[in-house]
Amino acid sequence: MKVLRKLAWFAFAFVLVSLAVLSNIKLKQLSALPDDFVASYSDIDNVNNNALFGGFVHADMEKGMTKTGVGREDEGVIIFKLFNLIPIKKVNVRLLPEEEVYIGGNPIGLSLNTDGALVVSDTLVSTQSGKLSAHKSSNFKTGDVITKINGLKIENLNDINSALENAEDNVNIEYLRKNEIKTTNVKLLKDEEGQYKLGLWVRDDISGIGTLTYVDKNTHNFAALGHPVTDSTGGNILPISDGKIYDCSLLGITKGERNNPGELRCLYLQSEERGCIEKNTKFGIFGHVDDLEGIVDSNLTAKIGGRLGVSPGKAKIISSVSGIREEYEIEIIKANFQAKSDDKSIVFRVKDKRLLELTGGIVQGMSGSPILQNGKIVGAVTHVFLNDPTKGYGVYTDWMK
Repeated sequence: MKVLRKLAWFAFAFVLVSLAVLSNIKLKQLSALPDDFVASYSDIDNVNNNALFGGFVHADMEKGMTKTGVGREDEGVIIFKLFNLIPIKKVNVRLLPEEEVYIGGNPIGLSLNTDGALVVSDTLVSTQSGKLSAHKSSNFKTGDVITKINGLKIENLNDINSALENAEDNVNIEYLRKNEIKTTNVKLLKDEEGQYKLGLWVRDDISGIGTLTYVDKNTHNFAALGHPVTDSTGGNILPISDGKIYDCSLLGITKGERNNPGELRCLYLQSEERGCIEKNTKFGIFGHVDDLEGIVDSNLTAKIGGRLGVSPGKAKIISSVSGIREEYEIEIIKANFQAKSDDKSIVFRVKDKRLLELTGGIVQGMSGSPILQNGKIVGAVTHVFLNDPTKGYGVYTDWMK
């Protein structure tokens, strides 16, 4: 009986210890880590120093790193171990060099040329029989991007005219809607001069403002915005052929209120071109700065951090809403462990009274503002909560990388 009692107590104690261990392991967050992501060596140290996944989980780099570029980045595997002994998860990682970048935070003007023709609305065609519609409104919606007509690639408005010159009275059109390729047949109408017309109002460029996140000190490549440039409905990530960025002046601010997002009112001149836009992606726009003057402050630099270095607590955003680049205090409420790419990585609240007085919180035009924690750029502002402008979302900079 004594032996049985001892075994029972041992089993009970084992269960209690196991429960205590498991309660101290953030298994859900650990399992949510993607199989491949970007980090720095100090981010990995942060896992161990701050017990990011619990006090019993330790991260180690697997031996045998592989260089992915001359002196640039390493590739390797992080092994997460229980009690620093039992492997419980492996992830591939691209390790960023500990290099500094110029900090953004200032608004820039954006001008993008679409790779295709952006549908604005239907329009009537003036024919010899009067003004007629070439097709039903349901064929196309605002924000659709026409990419081909009868198999011919459409890059701009001139390509549409060229395609219709050799067309019959019926054409096959390929277009993009909510990032899906669709096709439809459209019966053309002849205008009063005998030329075929689509009966659509289209454009091949789009412009606006956003905020610069960072500029690489060596290459002068930049990242901005934190989310894609989309059509007016927000359904399509606009395919672009190229674009330009411009120096931008802040004219004023419309403060954000509940269910009424504010905005930065800015002006830019196309004569003040500062660089080119090469990509429009889910995580912002990317390109090259040709002229750093007026775009960066050479005295303001920081290192890039990854998601493993982000944790709830004090942080800062950099913004020029006061007319100069300044740091404003925020509190990171949640740092999501995302298995799939998403631009709502970080949830934060504005705590700085100066920023709340100026803007009411986060307003349109601040997307791309750098988020700093422990001296590193760990994210960029992407969205504001409509029902609470003091709260916003940010994207991890390693998704941007």
